[in-house]
Amino acid sequence: MNWQIVSVTFMAATLVMLALTYAFTPGSLVITERLSKLWLPAAHEDKFDFGKKQKQKLERLLSDMGKLLPSKDVPKVQRMMIRAGYRQPEAVMAMRGAKIILPPAFLALIYFTGLYAYNPVFVPLLAGCAGFFLPDFWLTWRIKRRQRKIRSGLADALDLMVICVEAGLALDQALLRVAQELRIAHPELCEELDLVSAEMRLGKTRTEALRELGTRTGVDDIKSLVAMLIQTDKFGTSIAQSLRVHSDDLRGKRRQRAEEAAAKTTVKMVPPLVFFIFPALFVVILGPAVILISKEFFGVIQK
Repeated sequence: MNWQIVSVTFMAATLVMLALTYAFTPGSLVITERLSKLWLPAAHEDKFDFGKKQKQKLERLLSDMGKLLPSKDVPKVQRMMIRAGYRQPEAVMAMRGAKIILPPAFLALIYFTGLYAYNPVFVPLLAGCAGFFLPDFWLTWRIKRRQRKIRSGLADALDLMVICVEAGLALDQALLRVAQELRIAHPELCEELDLVSAEMRLGKTRTEALRELGTRTGVDDIKSLVAMLIQTDKFGTSIAQSLRVHSDDLRGKRRQRAEEAAAKTTVKMVPPLVFFIFPALFVVILGPAVILISKEFFGVIQK
């Protein structure tokens, strides 16, 4: 009876501690982070955000280091940084500064850990190349991640845009309304739509702003949407009907991507099964039999 009381008390205390941790830790989960953004004022959040200040100092340091490299392929790197979500002018210099700092850091790491002793030529060369190309790999990963988020939120944005257009709003006001409503659910897509609205307010035509949206994001679904909107504006057809047809087509493409990913799972499961699961099963199933056979075999030899 005593151990039951102790077990129930321990479980209750653990659940209480987990509930308190979940309640008083903002940003630990996605929904908690969104609620904390709605609840906390922006000034209060910026005032006590120590990590953000340290991040700004690191970006300033990398930007100063990046000025040491000659300016080469800056427009290409800047376009990639914009697609990754970094629009500050210092972002390109910070990327170049990371290429300066990481190779010596990797060389120092293999020196202090003693890994260079395995091959004094190949290991330092590999570490230097890894430190130089690691920022490019990281930037490519960030671009693909952001494009995937934009692609996932495009269907919801189109549905809401159809509702806004059918309710009587123009396309410009519909884009602005969608950006306001989906700001928490899909911040990356809403950020791009806000830029489109800002460019049109500053004097760009709708066609130029939409084309700039497709070039800036690099997402094929966005480019097809932009082409559809430009053709609709040029020929004077119904925007709501075009958006509805394009939304249905987009959902079909998303279903095909899901089916393709599901079909690839069987192939992706082969390496873990062969290298990790099957050896453990063979040891558990055949291990006792091998031990018994070896004992009998060695016993016969000894006789």
